[in-house]
Amino acid sequence: MPASSPAAAQPLRFAPCILFLSLSADVVSRSLGGELVRLAQARPLRDDVSTDEITPLPILTHYDDKLGRFPYTGFKSSDATPIGTDAIRGQRIEVVVAGRRYGKGSSREHSPAAEKLAGVRLVIAESFERIYRQNADNIGLFTSTDFSLVERIQSGEAIPLAELVQGRDRLAAGILECGGLLRFGQRFMQDIRAAGDTAATGPRTLFEKIVARHALATELTPAHPRAGQGAFVKADWRFIHEYYTGMAAHMLHAAFGHPLALRDPASIIVFEDHTSYVEESPAHVRGGLVPNVQRMVQAQRDFAEVYGLRTHRTLTETEAARDDGSNRAGISHAMVAEHYALPGQLVVGTDSHTPHSGALGCVAFGVGTTDMANAFVTGAVRMTVPQSVRVVLDGRMPNGVTAKDVVLHLLALPFIREGGGVGKVFEFCGDAVQVMPTDERATLTNMTAELGGFTGIVSPDEETVRFLRERRGVEFRLESWMRSDEGAAYAHTIRVDCTEVPPMVARPGDPGNGIPLSQVKAPVRVDIAYGGSCTAGKREDFDHYHQVLRWAADRGLKVAPHVQLFLQFGTTAVRDHCIAQGYMDAFEKVGARMLQPSCGACGNCGPGGSVSREQVTVSAINRNFPGRGGPGQVWLASPPTVAASAIAGELMSFEDLCRRLA
Repeated sequence: MPASSPAAAQPLRFAPCILFLSLSADVVSRSLGGELVRLAQARPLRDDVSTDEITPLPILTHYDDKLGRFPYTGFKSSDATPIGTDAIRGQRIEVVVAGRRYGKGSSREHSPAAEKLAGVRLVIAESFERIYRQNADNIGLFTSTDFSLVERIQSGEAIPLAELVQGRDRLAAGILECGGLLRFGQRFMQDIRAAGDTAATGPRTLFEKIVARHALATELTPAHPRAGQGAFVKADWRFIHEYYTGMAAHMLHAAFGHPLALRDPASIIVFEDHTSYVEESPAHVRGGLVPNVQRMVQAQRDFAEVYGLRTHRTLTETEAARDDGSNRAGISHAMVAEHYALPGQLVVGTDSHTPHSGALGCVAFGVGTTDMANAFVTGAVRMTVPQSVRVVLDGRMPNGVTAKDVVLHLLALPFIREGGGVGKVFEFCGDAVQVMPTDERATLTNMTAELGGFTGIVSPDEETVRFLRERRGVEFRLESWMRSDEGAAYAHTIRVDCTEVPPMVARPGDPGNGIPLSQVKAPVRVDIAYGGSCTAGKREDFDHYHQVLRWAADRGLKVAPHVQLFLQFGTTAVRDHCIAQGYMDAFEKVGARMLQPSCGACGNCGPGGSVSREQVTVSAINRNFPGRGGPGQVWLASPPTVAASAIAGELMSFEDLCRRLA
């Protein structure tokens, strides 16, 4: 810790009016209105406050001081949204208090940035999601799990800085004392060197081996840190998309001027993947935000052009009609797995679903804007070394059950619901994983984000070799070190008998609200069915959609009259696969609307999102936090369940649909 920091000796005093994010909307309104509400009165506090609630997606078109007008405008309490625009600034709120797993969801740094720009200096919660807390550190926003601070702050006591960083690793404390990562980097990251894999003592996990091979030593971080310690690593690939690039460029140019000296620019990839259908996004159109999005996209294009960065641009419907097959487009993390990542590599991206590429046996994790900006100029990526959870998936899954059902089952386990997986590495293994195609493995690692994990990983094997050869034309040779050692240490082991996993759904509000579909007793009428996103827009997913919809088309069935079915390809390679396999005939006959590769309804930025609270969506996306996918209710399900529900007009598995119409 940089003991010479002048801030280290100065205690901090906070305004006594604290905003409690309570389950009671009345408590929220009273604390927001200046009333001195006590902690006991505010309980129970809201758990699982997501970044979608702190900064709803349309707000992300701002990446400057305007963000400070909007924190918590999507926050729900007692089925109300009690916090309006400018409310935090208007009441001089400096401290916010909430429950468990604060900051779930997206890696968007806009959330802590909006809080800080509104005047918030400290967030107290029972626990924090890993990316949110790291993003907060990086911009100098304090976070604490010490609830004894509440009464002390309300009594006017100044809090020593040492107490605000108590329990944090040396790196996190140093970054906070410097006021953020970029200032820390200017002071303590002038001497960065490769550490080399020289610390092998005893059996290690595959994750630990890969990190050791990419370890960097700096003035304040060890070359080979233990679990819980802060560290820096070198990434083989760094990628960013349009919702982050403008902010990254803004902060870098402000800190270092023009032009920048980017470290190893050939390993930086820039994607446009969230804005293909923005002109059909109700949230953006109603809010008059389309021009903002266009400016944001142009800011990224300008940055990429100035620094000669490799770019994958969005593919609009018009461009798709004249595409000769040479344009590779799609969702960033899916594209990285299809074109770039290799076993044993380390990949970072500005998206919480970056662990997608862990299916190939690499370490892939999401970071925020400041982390990526720092990595652009230093080549070093910050991480806190995590522990690992071993997930053993035994047995063969029944017909009609997919990796998505397995993840929804995992999300409903008490260990996960209580936050046991937060910040951990999820290593997936077992009989069921061995027979899974890589696309299905990617569903497991992708949704590590929903499990609360740092990343997910599957040891590469002959299936990985097949995927690389057939999908990418890469002849890859596995090396003996590319597996976890017998006797490697794990913080916890989860065992699942996959023969017992049924078709699953997650009730609206949280991906952890999983239940077997058979336990949904009353019929749930569906208005919208959406198949797509990084989690469910892969080849294997479209094989599932087609199996159901081909069956329906052959029987003269169509999408139920009151239902809209949207199928959105994850990448152009997936689209081309569907065309080559003849899938489009069935999709057309049942009445599905086909969408070009992009993020869409998943991020509330395209067709397939709801437009009213009364609408019910069944979706194959990865998360259904309040407001994500529109104002309506979103049920999560597997690709075959989404397709079957579209035909049935209500939540239904393919097996039950076949039985009903036999």
